[in-house]
Formats: sequence, C-alpha cells, structure tokens
Amino acid sequence: MTAHPAGLAHPHDLVGIGIGPFNLSLAALADGIQGPTPLATAFFDQSPAFHWHPGLLIDGATLQVPFLADLVTLADPASPWSFLNHLKAADRLYPFYFAERFHIQRAEYDAYCRWVSEQLPGLHFGHQVDAIRWNGERDLFEVDFTQLDPDGEVEALGRAYTRHIALGIGTEPYVPDPLRPLVDAPAVPVVHSADYLDQRDRLLAAGHITVIGSGQSGAEVFLDLLRARPAGAERIHWLTRTEAFAPMEYSKLGLEQFTPDYTRYFHALPENARDDLLPNQWQLHKGIGPETIAAIHDELYRRTLHGGWPDALLTPGVQIRTAGRVGTTQLELHVEHRRQATRTRLTTNAVVLATGYRERSPDRLLAGLEPFMSRDDSGRPRVDAHHRLVLDPSVSGSAYVQNAERHTHGVGAPDLGLAAWRSATILNHLMGQLTGTEPYTLPPRTAFTTFGFSGQDRTPVVPAPRILVPLIEVR
Repeated sequence: MTAHPAGLAHPHDLVGIGIGPFNLSLAALADGIQGPTPLATAFFDQSPAFHWHPGLLIDGATLQVPFLADLVTLADPASPWSFLNHLKAADRLYPFYFAERFHIQRAEYDAYCRWVSEQLPGLHFGHQVDAIRWNGERDLFEVDFTQLDPDGEVEALGRAYTRHIALGIGTEPYVPDPLRPLVDAPAVPVVHSADYLDQRDRLLAAGHITVIGSGQSGAEVFLDLLRARPAGAERIHWLTRTEAFAPMEYSKLGLEQFTPDYTRYFHALPENARDDLLPNQWQLHKGIGPETIAAIHDELYRRTLHGGWPDALLTPGVQIRTAGRVGTTQLELHVEHRRQATRTRLTTNAVVLATGYRERSPDRLLAGLEPFMSRDDSGRPRVDAHHRLVLDPSVSGSAYVQNAERHTHGVGAPDLGLAAWRSATILNHLMGQLTGTEPYTLPPRTAFTTFGFSGQDRTPVVPAPRILVPLIEVR
C-alpha cells in the first residue's frame, strides 16, 4: 500500500487508528453514508487480522450485552453490516431463530466482527501508526505508519493525510505491581486472563492454581478450571479485593446508565463530581453475570453430592501485598485481609490475573499534538460532547476518541451497547463539518430515568458559610 493513492490532492476525510470493535463500528457506519461523493476513509491496525480477546473465547462464554449491541444496529438497523445479516450470509438465521438466544457467545461475536473486517473496504491490517501531527499550512493531519509483513517485520514506511482522525487504540491488560516482576517467570505460570486459552493446558498441569480478580473474566476462568479438575482434587484458590463475589447490575432501570441520556448527563457534570461518581459504579461493569454465579455454585454443589467439600477456596476482601518465587515451581503470595486486619501466606504453582484492563495511553501517538491539547486538572485530555479531543482553535480538524473517555463520558465508554450510537454521533458531527448534514437520526430520549434537573428552574446549591464558634473552656 502507498501512503495515499492521490497524495495531498485528495486527502482522506477520516483516518482511524486501531481496528477494534469501536473503530470497526465507525468504519461500518461510515460505509453506509450515502451521497454524491463517498466518505474517504482509511483505518489502520498493526495486527495482521481482526481478533477480539482471543484468550477469553472460552467455550460457552457469552457477551454481557444483547446481540442488538452489534456494530451498527442501534444506529442503523438496515445496515448490511448487522449481526443478523451476518447470520443470513452464513445461512444461520433459522438456527439462531430457534435457539432463542438474546445473548450470543463471545466466539460468535468475534466471528461476526471478523466477517465484517474481511469484507469492509478501507481497512488496513499490518499497518502500525507511529505518529500523528497537525500540518497547519495544509489544514491536515499527517499520519505516519509502518507497513508490516505477516511476521511483524518492517516492509515499508508511509504517510497518510486526513482532515479528521479517530483513535480507537483500545485497552491493555493490567498487572498489579506486586506481580509484575513474576509475569515472565519461565517455570511458574503467571498469566493475565487475556492469555488464558493460550496457557490453559499449562495451567491445568499445575498442582495448585490461584485466580485473582472477581469480575466476569475471573469468574469464567475459575469456572472453566473448576470443571476441568477432578472432584476432590481441584486445588484452586480464588481471591479478590472486592467485599464479595457480587453480581453485575442487570436490573432494567439500572442498565439505563448505559444509555446516551446518561452519557450526556455524566458529561455535563463538573470534573470533581465525575471523578467521585465513577469508583462507586463498579458493580455496573466489574461484577459477575448472575448466570455465571449460578453455574459456579451449581458446579461446587455438585461436587458435594458424595460427601465432603471441593478443594476450592473463594476468599473476597483480600489484596496481594507482595509476591515472590519459592524454588523453581512455586510462588508465595503475601495476602492481607483488610477487614480483619490480618495477613497470611499462600503457596501456589500458577496464577491467573483476572485484574482487568486499563485504557491504553494515547500520549505517545499524540505527542505531536501536545502543544494543541487541553487537559483537565488531573492531566487527562479534555473530551467534548462529540467525543473529540479539545484542541486549540488553530487546529481545524477533529481528533475523535473511542473508549478513551471514561473520565468524561462515564462507565458506558467501553460498553459495546453504546458503540453504534457513539460512532453515529461522531459521523454526524464530522459530516456536519464537511457537508452540513447529519446522516444518522438519533433518538432525543433513550431512558425512562431522568438523571438530573433540566430547564430554567434549576437553582445551584450554594454551600452554607462556615461559622466559627469560639471555644469556651469549662472548668
């Protein structure tokens, strides 16, 4: 591939960096925009092909959102890139109809996204984006990339020019500090759940296994290991910092916090209010699906039918203080129970870190834009209501972000159910700048809940003044 087939004469309208589900949604909805001149787009990803969390495509594991939360349906149900059209193309509509599944398997979602990625034009895998700059003389972004061969070796260097960019560089596995030095231990497996399936046989061969983390991934890994170990000799310990192995919030009104209405409400809050709110919403995205909790309990109960208890311990409310190797085949975890204010040591032969993901920092890619960027009091990029970075007015192009704006848009930022709406919001704003049109009609209201006061009758709460009362010494 060349940097741009027509050079500077015909720059792209939009270049996407990263091709995960969110930028794939953006590309699919951009493909559906009708007009005399098609939207000129290109999307780059350093991976050789699309894969979505391959290490966690455990047999039977399902998405935590309905199949309607595909790449396009909630913005454009008639799109040819919908999940239902994927089923039609594979002659699987009737089997899906009779299966009566609202929540599809993760492996099926991955297959659907790969189907889209293999047919959608303008996607360039094996292209690593190295830098992004603003060229003020031409009013264009310059996107430098390296083209890689199937082995990841450099084939060519290139540059694309574009009026607007969209960052969808995703997240990366989080490893707690005490365990970071042990991840590469050759003899003792310490693996993140992102690599679970690749390491599954090695883990099952270990004498004792410790799973750390009680979100959905931790629960699925624990259940899969439990089912694979013999009754009475499971030798699995499941640890978590949370106070309980708690269910995900799945009530219908609770789920309205994953609507555009809530996203707009959250974005309008002051920065300090947003920062205070986010940690208290952990059960919206860090809990366990009720079906998975039930399956774990059923499996544990089944193992008591002939007397005795399974050799599996589940301990919430604890944290790993330090960890180290013991000999060549064991690790020693120093564990603290916060409520009891007690400590103990746990010896294990393998550790699975179901400790979640963190937003991948865009700072390296955006170093060339740093002089133009606006940051909040915590040093994070400011992101406006259109999901674009707040840049200096001298930058006429827009830099949109996907799943990098939880601090400004709330817990729904990484949720697949808001992917199509966010992509349509971005494209409406982009097309408004290019042509003055909005190709996607989005609903003005999406929730029964009214998340805040609105209108002219709102009265700001003024904190009461502090009154200092002189102290009187009583004798």
